[in-house]
Amino acid sequence: MSLWVWGGLALLIAANGLYVAAEFGAVGVRRSNVRRMAEDGNLLARRLLPFVEDAVALDRYVGASQIGITVSSLALGALAQATVAVQLAPVLTATFALDPITALSVAAIGILAFLTACQLIVGELVPKAVALQYPTETALATVLPMRWSLAAFRPLLVVLNGTASMLLRLFRIEIQGHRHLHSPEEIELMIAESRDGGLLEPDEQQRLKRALRLGMRPARDLMVPRDRMTTLPLDASWNEVVQTVAASPFSRLPITDPASGRIEGMLRVKDLVDRYVAEGPLPLDRLLRPLVELREDLPADQVLTRLRERRMHLAVLVDAAGIVTGLITIQDLLGELLGHGGQEPARATS
Repeated sequence: MSLWVWGGLALLIAANGLYVAAEFGAVGVRRSNVRRMAEDGNLLARRLLPFVEDAVALDRYVGASQIGITVSSLALGALAQATVAVQLAPVLTATFALDPITALSVAAIGILAFLTACQLIVGELVPKAVALQYPTETALATVLPMRWSLAAFRPLLVVLNGTASMLLRLFRIEIQGHRHLHSPEEIELMIAESRDGGLLEPDEQQRLKRALRLGMRPARDLMVPRDRMTTLPLDASWNEVVQTVAASPFSRLPITDPASGRIEGMLRVKDLVDRYVAEGPLPLDRLLRPLVELREDLPADQVLTRLRERRMHLAVLVDAAGIVTGLITIQDLLGELLGHGGQEPARATS
């Protein structure tokens, strides 16, 4: 029996495993991990990020995986029946004295049962287990063949997704993407049931509810408005810097460009002290640290995620026109999360 035939069968089983791993990896991967890796320059993460951040793109990605699984399974059965079963039938005829038609049927059933078991183990269970345990690594490893598959299956995807959407609309079933497994209301109900069942203390339930509702509040609701921020102009004298820092309770101060009014960066008081001890008075432009700039309508939980990913303590918020409207700190977000919001001292205008 030709090695090329067995090689082709093995390749089809491997292709099935690839598509299974790609589907579970893409659905299970954390967007924050992929986004951070993309920002750090990982090329595979940059290619994967558009699919995990957009529910419609993720649906197409999963659809391509399912088409690949179906095509590889059908091709595996067709190839096995046309080659291995045909070559095995004469052996069964000679060994068990079966007529040719019966021998061909038995050979086809036997080889399909054997290959189905191989595909179930090697092409389904193993890649699914790997993808569930290592979703990030799996999603990155499969993104290039999946992009090629998306290009190859694009006409099929358009037809099949369109047909599926029409059928769902016909039966008045809401079309949902693969991203949301539970609605916020369902999660809140599960939290309440966990408290009633004795798995959560009342204060734990409250913290979880605040964490859930944090995603429903825009960052502008928690920010310090521009007119209450303590800032320093970039051309401030050393005496002005020292006086402002001494009078302020904050360890980080935004630095503004006096000409444009834009916030150019952040001064960390610890940097100021360390550099002064080592080098004496320095202009502010040599002490600046970068600031994260985010939209004011971004949900508060996403702001918290972005700050943690970039290891930053505060971010400048801008409106749709790019104009700075305020500033938000990780303390503001954690205070809201823990129920201590509103206790931070007000930022005075510089």
